[in-house]
Amino acid sequence: MDDFNLGLRGAIANQITSHPQGRITFAEFMNLALYHPEHGYYSTNQVNIGSQGDFFTSPHLGADFGELLAGQFCQMWEILGCPVPFSLVEMGAGQGILAGDILRYLHKHHFEFFSALDYIIVEKSSALRLEQQQRLSNFPLRWCEWEEIPANSLVGCCFSNELVDAFPVHQVIWEQGELKEIYVTLGKEGEFVEVTGEASTNRLVEYFDLVGIDLAKNAYPEGYRTEINLLALDWLSMIADKIQRGYLLTIDYGYPAHRYYSLGRSQGTLQCYYRHSHHNDPYINIGHQDITAHVDFTGLEKWGELCGLRRLGFTQQGLFLMALGLGDRISAISDSNGSDYQDIQKVLQRRDSLHQMINPMGLGGFGVLLQCRGLTDEEITQPLQGFTIPKR
Repeated sequence: MDDFNLGLRGAIANQITSHPQGRITFAEFMNLALYHPEHGYYSTNQVNIGSQGDFFTSPHLGADFGELLAGQFCQMWEILGCPVPFSLVEMGAGQGILAGDILRYLHKHHFEFFSALDYIIVEKSSALRLEQQQRLSNFPLRWCEWEEIPANSLVGCCFSNELVDAFPVHQVIWEQGELKEIYVTLGKEGEFVEVTGEASTNRLVEYFDLVGIDLAKNAYPEGYRTEINLLALDWLSMIADKIQRGYLLTIDYGYPAHRYYSLGRSQGTLQCYYRHSHHNDPYINIGHQDITAHVDFTGLEKWGELCGLRRLGFTQQGLFLMALGLGDRISAISDSNGSDYQDIQKVLQRRDSLHQMINPMGLGGFGVLLQCRGLTDEEITQPLQGFTIPKR
């Protein structure tokens, strides 16, 4: 076991032993594994994103994803009356690829909107922030902490792509007719061991009321376990507090609550990604692997309403991108007349990439949730291109 791994295991073990009950919630464990300031997966150069890495995202398949999003942002700007500045806040920008694709496209095709932009990146990972700053050094944008953005100040759009799934989640389990929480403690050999106990906060039980799930009526079987993302609710509250007038766009993999907490999904959705393989054991490869859980979009919608965020639309990524014009791009590729072998290979690769983005069994099945705050009734009724029925 390398020194890096020992350092993170030691930090987690110290957190456990310093607790009066000798245990921490799974959410605390996941937070340390991913975000410990020295050894966490997202806080170091251990993050490995891309075709040869632990996982890849839509921007890794080419510039099309960012370019289509850029067109949607431009329409939002027009609906809001072309405000200057228009704050475009990307939350969790990964390697900065998506930001570069968006800004490059807007500079070339929508320069008036580009000139009105105040592009802000909010990034928790210091390692990723450094990579973003190196990649985006020629673009006009800035990095901020949420605390630096005044309340009720943003006019524009806050957006994220595959961010909420990486928030630390509480794990709960149904035992003897009651909801219990899963904690992490130390075994006899110093290994991490799961134990169950009373919920660490009443918010866990209250969450099911929020999303309309009746625990007693559903008659969950003994040992049924799942996740609850309380941090996503706190995140929504913070964003809603910052938006004066504008949109919140969330793209991620997940389900509505009735599917997320169905009887058939008895072991939850937690997954770990390591070198493009996935498994469900968060207690190995600690600090070297990503840990994620699917997003409960009902929770985002319901809590958003309590925070003053109005739901404007919810769709799948495949339908969203097709409505924004991805079908036209696929058709243009099909009409190309390349004869050189390398040109044909590039065409085939690009076509495959575009199809991956809309594959309903993969990226195309991701959820796309649009919420807004502070818009007039007239602005709300303006149809947004990404949430219209795609052209056939």
